[in-house]
Amino acid sequence: MIILLLIHPTKPVPVNRWTFKNKSVIRIGRAKDNDIVIYNSVVSRHHLELWDRGSSWEVTNLGTNGTYINSKPVNQSFIQDGTVIRLGSSGPRLMVKLDLAASTKTVRPNGSKDSTHSQLLNLNDATEIEDLENYSVTKLEFLE
Repeated sequence: MIILLLIHPTKPVPVNRWTFKNKSVIRIGRAKDNDIVIYNSVVSRHHLELWDRGSSWEVTNLGTNGTYINSKPVNQSFIQDGTVIRLGSSGPRLMVKLDLAASTKTVRPNGSKDSTHSQLLNLNDATEIEDLENYSVTKLEFLE
């Protein structure tokens, strides 16, 4: 299972969440035929793909403005739990959460139920994170 969190552009808090349980390729970009659609001027129509390689996930850049991990441009790279992917040098950031042992745990901002589709988080209810580089989903309130 992979969870992708869209990080707020000015605050270190998640604003959207996508959960994929049995998907081998996840496509991200501006076009409506992507698994995750992000409307932003630096995001290409088909910006990147995430491939499940069995024991790990790999990101492949397809975007004109590039894909960045740790402020470095990448064309193809394996990713780890907690990796932050930036679409374009100044674009949206996605945090990757991999292989959560507690796959039955659910984030419930404002009392709403989690789903495998996009989940908006209320910024007023989200826990602010001091240091994005060391951020972990476990800092959000989880319900068993």
